[in-house]
Amino acid sequence: MNRRTLFLAPLAIPVALLAMSAPVQAEKLSLGTLSKYLNGLTTVEADFTQVNSDGTVSTGRIFIKRPGRVRFEYNPPDKALVLAGGQQVAIFDGKSNVPPEQYPLKRTPLNLILAANVNLGKAKMVVGHTADATTTRVKAQDPENPEYGTIELVFSADPVELRQWVITDDLGSQTTVILGEMKKGGSMGEAMFSITREKEKRGL
Repeated sequence: MNRRTLFLAPLAIPVALLAMSAPVQAEKLSLGTLSKYLNGLTTVEADFTQVNSDGTVSTGRIFIKRPGRVRFEYNPPDKALVLAGGQQVAIFDGKSNVPPEQYPLKRTPLNLILAANVNLGKAKMVVGHTADATTTRVKAQDPENPEYGTIELVFSADPVELRQWVITDDLGSQTTVILGEMKKGGSMGEAMFSITREKEKRGL
């Protein structure tokens, strides 16, 4: 699996199959409401399921500490690790003892929700904003660097909750991450997101 696509890019998964009759349109959550929700997230821990561009599926545990930090721990047989911290992303291969692939966090669409101040109302950031019977979907890009790709965020309402995201890279490859029940507001040490510490731990 190409872990780089996870950040640089989704195979969109239907949130619900609608009945044959005309769907009931839910009220679309505003960009202001969604920005406020994202800015209110400090730490998040959850199980996740990832659907890759080639159709394969991976699972694991995700840890988010805003701003700018995320840790994806993949379950066996993958055993891979993806870290974002210090404005860098590092992809550690769990099956070999080689240095991680690294690149700037700012080059990834996921950076948009890890920013210190999320403002989905910023000009040219949101390129799609729709709602169906159960969810609101927002597709966003870096307005200064649209070539980096897009991230489509899927939110449920009442209460507002981020349920999944779909990343599309500059080549059209797609990766979907579906979140399980989220644990919010817990304590997470900086070492969890330290690429340097992880390299030292692995002797790289």
